[in-house]
Amino acid sequence: MSDIDKKQKPAKRVQDLTAADRATIVRVLDLGASLSDRLVSEFADNSMLMDIRRRRFVYRAGDDADSLYAIVKGRIKLCRIEPHTDREAVIDILPEGSLFGESALYSRAGRRENCAIAYEGCTLLKIPAIQFKLAMAEDPRLHDYTLRLIGQRLENAEQRLADFALNAIPARLDRLLIDFSDRYGVPESAGVLIDIPLPHREIASIVGSTRESVTVRLNAMRREGTIEFVNRRILVKRPEWLLRPVSDAPLAN
Repeated sequence: MSDIDKKQKPAKRVQDLTAADRATIVRVLDLGASLSDRLVSEFADNSMLMDIRRRRFVYRAGDDADSLYAIVKGRIKLCRIEPHTDREAVIDILPEGSLFGESALYSRAGRRENCAIAYEGCTLLKIPAIQFKLAMAEDPRLHDYTLRLIGQRLENAEQRLADFALNAIPARLDRLLIDFSDRYGVPESAGVLIDIPLPHREIASIVGSTRESVTVRLNAMRREGTIEFVNRRILVKRPEWLLRPVSDAPLAN
């Protein structure tokens, strides 16, 4: 059970939750930890809780960028989709507690550039951008939190660009497994289980490869004893191998 579920597990449908219920949820989110009671109350009064079914869009590229979202339950996939071919480039998969849709704070066009899709069934808190901007202006801690969030995502995007330019598929895949082991890893006696379903097509979209190439590489890692597949999840059995110098890694097929 997640930390959010432990502290606040609504028994009612989200549309039936009161402002007091929403305030409790805001308080346990990452963004609400340092907010004053008054700002928490204002967020609760002006926000809306919504349930999104798996694979449904929260927003699409071109939609109005007028709100931010906090993940109360579930995970969200951020991606770009090529309009005429539906080819997808996954930007990130965000865990519970995360804030997204921050382009509403700075987009000059006022439109979404990316898509947000429920990676699994989700409960989201939708916060109007104008309300968030007012709170940032009033609370330096929220202002700093938001700048750090945007800065971290910019650094991640720059790292991925560097990976695409400088590293082959094995090194990109190793970095992804390290990252997801940190974010979604559950320690087990045999290693670290990445506790999120990762179809090969999703991995391929993240590392900029094809599903076939990713499958070949993952099968090679399984044969060498680095990983194992467990119920559509990846168990990293030998994390230290993922940190070895690229020159020591087996060549891609």
